Amino acid sequence: MSDLEQQHWALIQAAAQRQGFTALGVSDTHLQACEPHLTAWLNNGMHGEMAYMARHGTARLNPNLLLEGTIRIVSLRIPYVPENTLSASDETAFTDQTLQAVHDPNHPYISLYARGRDYHKVIRKALQRLMTDVHAQVGHLGYRVAVDSAPTPEVEIARKAGLGWRGKHTLLINPKEGSLFFLGEIFTNLPLPLTGEYTEDHCGTCTRCMTACPTQAIVAPYSVDARRCISYLTIEHDSAIPVELRPAMGTRIYGCDDCQLVCPWNKFSKPAVFADFEARSALVNPGWADLMGWTEQEFLQHTEGTAIRRIGYRRFRRNLAVAAGNAKGVADIPELLRHMREGADDFLKEHIDWALAQH
Repeated sequence: MSDLEQQHWALIQAAAQRQGFTALGVSDTHLQACEPHLTAWLNNGMHGEMAYMARHGTARLNPNLLLEGTIRIVSLRIPYVPENTLSASDETAFTDQTLQAVHDPNHPYISLYARGRDYHKVIRKALQRLMTDVHAQVGHLGYRVAVDSAPTPEVEIARKAGLGWRGKHTLLINPKEGSLFFLGEIFTNLPLPLTGEYTEDHCGTCTRCMTACPTQAIVAPYSVDARRCISYLTIEHDSAIPVELRPAMGTRIYGCDDCQLVCPWNKFSKPAVFADFEARSALVNPGWADLMGWTEQEFLQHTEGTAIRRIGYRRFRRNLAVAAGNAKGVADIPELLRHMREGADDFLKEHIDWALAQH
C-alpha cells in the first residue's frame, strides 16, 4: 500500500463514518469470474421480463463503461431492519416472529426493506455527500455512485471487497451481520488499496433458503430463476401473475423475505443506522379494507417516498387481488374483491375473478 493510497483510504473511511456507513471495502475492476454464470442465466431466460438484464448482458462486468478510467470500486454494506423490529419480542427470535407474520393468511405482507423510505434515494444521497466530502479534500477526481441502479454485479463486487460471501439464495452474507442489508458502490479513478476478497463460503451443506422458497425459485445453489421468484413477480413482472404460482404467493403483496428469514446467519442482523428506514405504521400490519379501498391518488399518497410506489397502482392492485385470493379467515374478502372489480380493466378483473374463485 502506497502512502497516497493509504491517505485516500483514510479520507474515504472518515467521510463514510460521518455519513453513517460502518462497513466498506475496496475491490478491483476485474469482474469476469462471474461471466459464465451470468451468461448461462441469461441464456436460460431466468431474467424474465427484466429486459435491461439482457440488454446490458456481460457489459455489466465492465465498470469502465459506467465511469471511464475506473480503477477501484468501494463497496458499502448498509443494514435496513429497524432496531425496534429486531427486538420486537424477547421470547421469539426476530426471524421466527417475522416468518409467522409472512405466513399469517389473515394479513397482507410487505417485505421488511420496503416499509421505510426508498433505499435507492436514501443511500444514493448519502454516498453523494460522502464523495463530495472527499472531493473537497482531494481535489478533482472521477467517481460515480450506485445503489442497485447501475448495470453491475454488486454481490461479486462486495465479495471482492471482503464484505461477505454469496449465499445459495444469491445474496451476500456476512458472518457478523447476516444478509439483511443493502449494498452501495462508488466507482472511482482514485488510487485506493485493495481490502482483500472474501474467499470462504460458510453455507456448507445448509439448504434452508432453497427449501423455504415458496415457489422453489432457487433452482440450484447460487441460482435463482426470477420467473418464479415472488420478489420478481410482485415488483419487476408487469404481466399477469402465472396462475400456477399464485397459491404459493400467499398474502405477500410486495417482495418476499422467506429465504433470508430462515438463514441461520440472520440471527446476527444489525439494526438500521439510517432513521429513514424506520417502518411506516401503515405498512407494517396493513388492513385488507384499507389497501383494497385505496384510490390511485391514495396509493400515491401513502407510498410517497417508498420503493413500493415504483410498481405503480396497476401492479399493486394485481398483487392485492392474488393475496386476497389466498387470504383465510377474513369474512369480507369476497365483498372487497367485488368492490375492486367495479371499473377494473380486463387485466385486473382476471386476477380478481381468480381470487373470488378461491373463496
